[in-house]
Amino acid sequence: MQVVQVVFESSFTMGEDGRVAKVVIIGGGPGGYEAALVAAQLGAEVTVIDRDGLGGSAVLTDCVPSKTLIAAATMHRDPVSESRRTDLAGLNARILDLALAQSHDIAHRLQRDGVQIIEGRGRLESADVAVATTPDGTEHRLLADVVLIATGARPRVLPEAIPDGERILTWEQLYSLAQLPERLIVVGSGVTGAEFASAYNALGCDVVLVSSRDRVLPGEDPDAAAVVEDVFDERGMTVLSRSRAVAARRDGDGVEVALEDGRRVSGSHVLLAVGSLPNTEDMGLVDVGVATDDRGFVAVDRVSRTSVRGVYAAGDVTGVLMLASVAAMQGRIAMWHALGDAVSPLRLDTVSSTVFTDPEIATVGVSQQQVDAGEVLADSVLLPLATNARAKMQGIDHGFVKVFCRRSSRIVIGGVVVAPHASELIHAITLAVDARLEVDALAGAFTVYPSLSGSVAEAARRLHALESDD
Repeated sequence: MQVVQVVFESSFTMGEDGRVAKVVIIGGGPGGYEAALVAAQLGAEVTVIDRDGLGGSAVLTDCVPSKTLIAAATMHRDPVSESRRTDLAGLNARILDLALAQSHDIAHRLQRDGVQIIEGRGRLESADVAVATTPDGTEHRLLADVVLIATGARPRVLPEAIPDGERILTWEQLYSLAQLPERLIVVGSGVTGAEFASAYNALGCDVVLVSSRDRVLPGEDPDAAAVVEDVFDERGMTVLSRSRAVAARRDGDGVEVALEDGRRVSGSHVLLAVGSLPNTEDMGLVDVGVATDDRGFVAVDRVSRTSVRGVYAAGDVTGVLMLASVAAMQGRIAMWHALGDAVSPLRLDTVSSTVFTDPEIATVGVSQQQVDAGEVLADSVLLPLATNARAKMQGIDHGFVKVFCRRSSRIVIGGVVVAPHASELIHAITLAVDARLEVDALAGAFTVYPSLSGSVAEAARRLHALESDD
């Protein structure tokens, strides 16, 4: 992340005449619409320029659709459901309907709060003038005291693997499929690739996961990634490690993926999950002086400011952490700061995130990689769920809870949960990290018996014992 070093001061100062601040937000995803709600709450005159639909990719093509698909796939894996045949066309129609309903709810909320919405493409003419071009070509020039760029990102593709929306697909195009792929090749073993590989495997699809790294989920906790890779293997998924895809082409009614070492992998469809690119083209950023990094992401500081006074940015377009929750917080922080409200800078060490594989991986705070590299002096305890009574009742065979604390102060600084619904279980550890609780406080809080959350307290108690042994 490139950080712009500037002094914290509000970009807009309310005049003595009580003039209302004019805020223009380009992009209606989580960063944009949450910023709009805050700005309206603070009394600003707010306009959102949105091209693709309110909610952005998070609601329309990414988080909401993918997690709906994953939830349906997880239910399908249940033994009671094994005899059911997947109606993929019906499932995808339901997914898109849910996403559209969520988008409409967001639009209604913005309109109720007095936010003006312009359908079209936005760009900057200057630091205080934004231009909205509507679908019919009409241009609207909007004066602004504050501008927020929240245009998100799009799927990256390979030069020799151009999506056609039928056999060669990005994750945004999967929901057009009417039938379950006979053999899905997933290129990329990061979060997106692993999630879709897990989901389609659960739906009964033969899945090949192509990973250029030694293991799946190279950016995640290594113990957690090992559990997921073992589960993939047990469930019949083919994982090709240290295998870099360089091309994909149609081959009759299927596809062929070429690997860097000369091998060929055949399937019915291929999903490209090889990262994202920021939506910053033709927005006038260079002319206005908004700095970007070498990948094209907008450079921001911890209160979402760009290098140009009065211009802020939030969400995936910044490349800070590509999470809807982070985008929303960046947008809120931008408006709190710009409009002179109380604000705390973004703290990435308190952000919890989840990989929605089956089982899920949820993390917060310090990572195992940081501890192993000596960047942080910490003790940790890893407690397998196999010892948890509730896990035994539910037939949970894989997973664990891991908690990190500082070696000296015993303050909780991170954690990992691998389990069904780990996205819910991580919250207790997140609270401990955010509030800087010592392990004894986490250990001493009551938990229900039997419960999976009991393993969080047990891990903390073992960290206390580890201190005593020292």
